[in-house]
Amino acid sequence: MFEQLLLLVFLGLGGSAVAGSVKVINQGNEALVERLGSYNKKLEPGLNFVMPFLDKIVYRETIREKVLDIPPQKCITRDNVGIEVDAVVYWRIVDMEKAWYKVENLHSAMVNLVLTQIRAEMGQLELDETFTARAQINEILLRDLDIATDPWGVKVTRVELRDIIPSQAVRESMELQMSAERRRRAAILNSEGEREAAVNSARGKAEAQILDAEARQKSVVLQAEAEQKAIVLKAQAERQQQVLKAQAIAESAEIIAQKINSNSTTNQALEVLFALGYLDMGAIIGKSDSSKVMFIDPRTIPATLEGIRSIVADNPTDSIVNGR
Repeated sequence: MFEQLLLLVFLGLGGSAVAGSVKVINQGNEALVERLGSYNKKLEPGLNFVMPFLDKIVYRETIREKVLDIPPQKCITRDNVGIEVDAVVYWRIVDMEKAWYKVENLHSAMVNLVLTQIRAEMGQLELDETFTARAQINEILLRDLDIATDPWGVKVTRVELRDIIPSQAVRESMELQMSAERRRRAAILNSEGEREAAVNSARGKAEAQILDAEARQKSVVLQAEAEQKAIVLKAQAERQQQVLKAQAIAESAEIIAQKINSNSTTNQALEVLFALGYLDMGAIIGKSDSSKVMFIDPRTIPATLEGIRSIVADNPTDSIVNGR
């Protein structure tokens, strides 16, 4: 009976030992094993075997990227302005052995290190720079934290400042400043608009005056050209009329000379015709609008009339027609 009980005890211990020697590590995780208090090996994802009663898993952690939420903390800027800053840090373990044996509490160490770095960086900047240089601050924090956590087997992949909140008094001052700045910009824009409108109005008036002057100039030029053309046409018509009269006088004189066949009578006829042309020219000149002075010898008029009567008396019409 005692032997059977002892056998059952040994079987139970053996089964528990076998069961305790099999360790399954999930994908994305790793574990550290110590044997009799000293580091032995690292267990990879999958099925692993350890020595029962001798080996012990002392640290099991994921090697995937994790998020470290940094709570808001008070900082003082270089221009002595109090602000509250919080951040988010993305990191992962790259060396499980260092993460366990190089630092006692990795999470607490990470939080305090990030807080210290944020205070140090904010103390080097003025308040306005903390809002405009956020990307630059993130890069500096990432570089410094990555270097500081490398002995712990940690890789910092990203750092983001989430909120930068000034104190209530500072926020009120900033709001007043922004309101004044907006009013100043509005006044500048309003004055620029009025100036642009005045410039456009003046430019429009100047262009209208120029167009009006050009139109009047063109009208005067066209009117002058029309008057000039009219004067030229009138002069050409008068000249043509005079030429035709002169030709008629010459033809009449020639016809009279041929009919009369007398030199003395021909000369008298020519004198009469020229006298008539002279009188006709005087009538034409008298019709013009300009001032004029015309000299006429009164003695030539009776002589002209006498010559006409003598020609008519000496040469009757029927004789001229019959060719005698």
